[in-house]
Amino acid sequence: MLNILFMGTPDFAEESLKSIDKAGFNILGVVTNPDKPKGRGMKMVSSPVKKYALEKNIPVYQPIKVRNNPEFIEEVRKMNPDLICVVAYGKILPEELLKIPKLGCINVHGSLLPKYRGAAPIQWAVINGDKKTGITTMYMDVGMDTGDMILKKEVDIGGNETTGELWDRLAKIGGELLVETLNKIEDGTAPREKQGENFTMAPMLNKEMSKIDWENQSAIQIKNLVRGLNPIMGAYCYLNDKKIKFWKVDVVNKFESEIEDINKLENGTVLIADPKEGLFIKTKEGILEVLEIQGENAKRMSIGDFLRGNKCPKEIVLK
Repeated sequence: MLNILFMGTPDFAEESLKSIDKAGFNILGVVTNPDKPKGRGMKMVSSPVKKYALEKNIPVYQPIKVRNNPEFIEEVRKMNPDLICVVAYGKILPEELLKIPKLGCINVHGSLLPKYRGAAPIQWAVINGDKKTGITTMYMDVGMDTGDMILKKEVDIGGNETTGELWDRLAKIGGELLVETLNKIEDGTAPREKQGENFTMAPMLNKEMSKIDWENQSAIQIKNLVRGLNPIMGAYCYLNDKKIKFWKVDVVNKFESEIEDINKLENGTVLIADPKEGLFIKTKEGILEVLEIQGENAKRMSIGDFLRGNKCPKEIVLK
């Protein structure tokens, strides 16, 4: 059975760690990010990967950095792993670390490479309105997700599926595909395919991109943005100079023929705002229905509850 050093941090990585543990691989240790303060009390919180490792009595290593860290590199050399498995670890590995395991380092990536190399492949697949995505396992090299591919698993993306929902599905698939990959590496049947030159990037998300652009975005583009940023940060705009976040929206075709001179209205105009009927907004193309919303310094709530407690006059323009 292969001797494996596992490197990962969030719940996405925890699923892979669970899978290889249950499959019986010998896990020499787990490398994860240091504990971080969280919440109002700033209590130190461990990563999901660390919590699972401690439950299973797997040694845990939490270096602040892996580059220019000779002590950590020497520690890994002493472990003498056959393979290093990396899943959403959060740091780029130096070449000297990649060269240690005799069978190489492999990565579980949340896209069908070479599409969406980078830090946020799942989020960008949803934001861009893709119909399909998947998981790729690959051999790691010094580049950003540029290594030779091993196995792929394709999945459909639901039309209303959020990043959070897709993340959970792909995490489980990633764990299954990692076990299959390790079995093939162990018995010498693992394929190896170069990625080619036709790639796209999935850079880290930032708060600026979560602002809704009423002037230039269609209803479906806004819906995809909302889905893609749920549950990470939400998509926002301003109502009466107060920030509001959209967490769930839909595209509707009704009303367009019923509203006189709708094309003369400014994009972002509120067409209907009623606790019983809902909140409907004109966009560059199509009408957006808001289903779940969050006011400034408030909790997420249904649109009916929000409109019962907040003024949103008809024909006001959201900014």
